[in-house]
Amino acid sequence: MNYWLFKSEPSVFSFEALKAKGKAGTQWDGVRNYAARNNMKAMQIGDLGFFYHSNEGLNIVGIAEVCALAHPDTTSDDPRWECVDIRAFMDVPTPVTLEQVKANPKLAEMALVRLGRLSVQPVTPAEWKEVCRMADLSPAP
Repeated sequence: MNYWLFKSEPSVFSFEALKAKGKAGTQWDGVRNYAARNNMKAMQIGDLGFFYHSNEGLNIVGIAEVCALAHPDTTSDDPRWECVDIRAFMDVPTPVTLEQVKANPKLAEMALVRLGRLSVQPVTPAEWKEVCRMADLSPAP
């Protein structure tokens, strides 16, 4: 299993909105960055990702699960743009702020710290475990 981080402004699409989509989930569309698109193309069904509220909140509030492999993004006529479908997996008991992530030396190399603008990011297994610990998720899913 691989781990990821999905960023969204809560006023545009929040974790609550993802939860409202139910088990079917929704496509993670509108991504127009090649690195983020390539990350989605590498995803497998069942991979998990932190759901991060960007710009407003600046915190990890939930975990999403990939429920469909990369496919054409229906919000674009350009075949280069693909997306996956995700669904809500679970809330985190204690949201983890960007400030807390940046203050943790174990997370100094995390993409969220180094590549702040990238909307779909890889997360290493060690980073996953540490953020889950910080979010009071033990054991990590």
